[in-house]
Amino acid sequence: MASDPDSCIPGPLKDFVFDLHDCVCTSQIHSEQVTLYSGTFRELTSKYFAQGPWPSPQSIASECSNDTLFLALYKELTHRHLHSVSRPQVQDRIDGWHVYRNLFDLILASSEDASRKPFYLLPEWCFDILHEFVYQFQGFCQFRTSNYANACKHKEKSNASKELPNHLKDALDVLGQNRDAWAVETVLFYLHRLVNVGSNNKSLGFRYLAHFATVTLARLECLLGDYHASLEALTPLLEVSNETILTIESLEEDGSSKKFTTLELVQSVFAARLSMSYHSAVSYLMLRRYKDAARVLSEQCVYMQRSLFSGAYLRQQNSHNRKSKDSSNNFMEQYQKLFDRMVALLAILVHACPYTVPTVTDSILRVVREKHGKQWNKIEAGEEGYEDLFIFACPKFICPAVPDYAQAQQSTGGTVASPQDSYKLQVKHFMNEMAAQPSFRKLRSYMKLYTSISVSKLAAFNDVPQEDEFLPLLLSYKHKMRQLEQTIEGSPKLLDGTLGTALDIHYYIHNDMVHVDEAEKQRGFENYFLAQIHQNEEVRKDVEGISIKI
Repeated sequence: MASDPDSCIPGPLKDFVFDLHDCVCTSQIHSEQVTLYSGTFRELTSKYFAQGPWPSPQSIASECSNDTLFLALYKELTHRHLHSVSRPQVQDRIDGWHVYRNLFDLILASSEDASRKPFYLLPEWCFDILHEFVYQFQGFCQFRTSNYANACKHKEKSNASKELPNHLKDALDVLGQNRDAWAVETVLFYLHRLVNVGSNNKSLGFRYLAHFATVTLARLECLLGDYHASLEALTPLLEVSNETILTIESLEEDGSSKKFTTLELVQSVFAARLSMSYHSAVSYLMLRRYKDAARVLSEQCVYMQRSLFSGAYLRQQNSHNRKSKDSSNNFMEQYQKLFDRMVALLAILVHACPYTVPTVTDSILRVVREKHGKQWNKIEAGEEGYEDLFIFACPKFICPAVPDYAQAQQSTGGTVASPQDSYKLQVKHFMNEMAAQPSFRKLRSYMKLYTSISVSKLAAFNDVPQEDEFLPLLLSYKHKMRQLEQTIEGSPKLLDGTLGTALDIHYYIHNDMVHVDEAEKQRGFENYFLAQIHQNEEVRKDVEGISIKI
């Protein structure tokens, strides 16, 4: 049995708590908090609590003057660590709900208390809190649905004659007694309240929480399958991006500061930037806005390819990992997986919507072809390559509905909910949109060969003997590829746009003839020259940075 972490608290841990409390509530020095949160906490964890819990808030309360808000922040930080190094059981998940409720209640109450001095949290810390909040909600929804489904299946196989296994029965009992835990409406309430409170508060701590709450809210709406709401959630963040300036003390020794717009602030936290790009791209894809989805994914993949996976960056991170020896440093592997998922989404878009090809850089296109060329061949052969790509690339969708736990412990008597139902529903919705793509690609391949062709001949090429049956296919192809597109870069209205087409050809019918013309032939040349100019600029910067000693 592991020793009690409260029995003997090391001196360095007491110093850490004292210094962190001072940075959060008193001095509010950015550079010191970076060192404590990103460095000292990991070092202490690796040395004393690598596989176990940190001391309880009560045991270290004297080091922070019993500050209830700071103790709630400490509790969340240490609970997040324990959640990452152990397999949470049902009570651990319930306890996590109370940890976040207590923390957010205190933060919201603090915003209304004019006598309390404002607190300060790093942008990275703010995002980590909110990201973990939605992550644990997602895990809880999957956990309770899985337990409910397993109990129903057990009863169904045994014809309700056998008792449930103890671990299932205990889990359902705890879940039934805590039906309000992780309720979706309460989770949404806290995120919306944090957005509203931070938008009307000048304290940097509240404003950071508000900005990152918009990112996590967009992620949550995407996981729930409400793609319209996911994009709409980001609108407040982008509306003020050009007018709200935030000043953050620099990490430079001279104590200089740097000013950020709200969008730059969010993008300065790499995990937040990834989350925003990935979930907005998924939402655009599911709303059939292929050009916008490809634009977002291409920009993010290029950024990751040039910065995150560069040799200098990897050497720096490997050096940091060797020093800290912290299990949380597997973030490179996590980012690589997300990069692969975004590349898979691009493979879908490039194949289903060739118009998006010029918007994707050559280096990313090479990665797409290398990784997913086989899936393209499967699609061409009439197999379900789109489904394989989407299953790999899509988020883990969740169902927030609370099951009837009593029914699971008695008899089924109805349809058993599966933990994969929400996920399968979104895959089915996506495949319904992709069902006609093989016919469309075949139609496009023939039209690319002609400037004009008779309707009957084109119909015969596409194995449609009757012209009356073929005309709806021509019309539906135009309809499916007609979509909104953002025409103003950086527009805060992600859902707005100009109605256009995602086709790379233009065709119309006149006198039983289909007239075809390629659209925007010059665009590929423009993108090529722009890419070369940008590449030369990067080379010039690298050359100027070389130190030459004579």
